[in-house]
Amino acid sequence: MKLQQLRFLVEVQRQGLNVSGAAETLFTSQPGISKQIKLLEDELGVIIFERNGKRLTGVTEAGRRVLEIAERMLRDAQNMKRVATDYAQESEGTLTLATTHTQARYVLPPVISDFVRLHPGIKLQVHQGSPTQVVDWLRKGEADLGIATEAIDAIPELVALPCYQWSHCIVVPAAHALAGRGPVALSALAEFPLITYDATFTGRSRIDRAFDRHGLKPNVMLTAIDSDVIKTYVGLGLGVGIIAEMAYDAQRDANLVALPAAHLFEMNTTRIGFRRDLWLRTCDFDFLVRLAPTLTREMVMAALRGGGHDEGL
Repeated sequence: MKLQQLRFLVEVQRQGLNVSGAAETLFTSQPGISKQIKLLEDELGVIIFERNGKRLTGVTEAGRRVLEIAERMLRDAQNMKRVATDYAQESEGTLTLATTHTQARYVLPPVISDFVRLHPGIKLQVHQGSPTQVVDWLRKGEADLGIATEAIDAIPELVALPCYQWSHCIVVPAAHALAGRGPVALSALAEFPLITYDATFTGRSRIDRAFDRHGLKPNVMLTAIDSDVIKTYVGLGLGVGIIAEMAYDAQRDANLVALPAAHLFEMNTTRIGFRRDLWLRTCDFDFLVRLAPTLTREMVMAALRGGGHDEGL
């Protein structure tokens, strides 16, 4: 049994039993993967994948158990490398972050800048995507740490720790009718076309819930995953924007006015997550505490012992 055979098994499953897709992802040949899977089945004495001719059509009951163990063994092998790096060459290695555009654009730059000064030998990789993509990258082991506001706290195999809370704000051109009023009412907001985040991004669920609670139907005429895109179209006069408060900068966005919206929408909590079985290196802990000073090594380990979510933090 070889680790490479286990990688083939797991990737074939991830590719929906598409051996060609697995071969492309792993930079190898389809016949090579098929041969190694057959050799492993012969060694174990069980059929892992059901077949119709040469095509894989399903996973057997024994195959499901083998795949669970294979995934665990691959994670353990990855952790062995992380342990070795942490103890032997602490100043070297790679830290892969998965996050959304808002976090990458507005929150992480000073954190990453500080981290790089502390660990100049660590190479950083930043994957940007939706919260569900962040979760998927974490679960597959393609990212070490994931940062998002949505989705990340709902996955049992992930530890999800709160970093900070934030509110939405309303952005309009300086001459807009809302700019001269006092606190904006939700009913007034519902009278205008709205430009805000895609349904799974940046606290959008809390925006929707606020309108639902008041029996209002918002006129969301444009959605985006990028705060800068939202502000661009607001500046063109196409609608009223609802964005994360950290995405507004009075100097950079001088053509827009920001209005408070904390009284309209629930507070949002941005969390950082990682696989429960991940070996956290010294550099990982250093990144955590720079993102959120409360996330000391002691606090993180206490969260792991206590269940891995927000309890006690």
